Amino acid sequence: MKTLYVRTPKEGLVNITEAVEGLLEGHTGLVYLFVPHTTCGLTLQEGADPHVAQDLLARLAELAPRFHPKDRHAEGNTHAHLKTLLTGVFLLLFAEGGRLRLGRWQQVFLAEYDGPRTREVWVQPLTPSAPPGRF
Repeated sequence: MKTLYVRTPKEGLVNITEAVEGLLEGHTGLVYLFVPHTTCGLTLQEGADPHVAQDLLARLAELAPRFHPKDRHAEGNTHAHLKTLLTGVFLLLFAEGGRLRLGRWQQVFLAEYDGPRTREVWVQPLTPSAPPGRF
């Protein structure tokens, strides 16, 4: 397993696609990505138009506002925990020849909800047990 370290802003989507591919070293098979954090997540989203990320963050802020009268968590970041719950903390992706097999507009993003921080993304290439083309 390899670890990718990502410096994040206060809140935002950080495109980590190229950084992940930089760790794959020609790998063909599955790639498991995991963040060992409770206030950031991983997502596949459009990488061509930055307005998509801005719109998604704005909508998440509506669903989980920074301050809510019913929040009791002393650190005041319940909103970040809820957004992580919605986003998820892992991805399972295909790779071929060291490149992620993604849809035309898809990119891999670390979703930061409680930064700025240095976050870890654990990257584990998985080798198929069956020969290609066989299940």
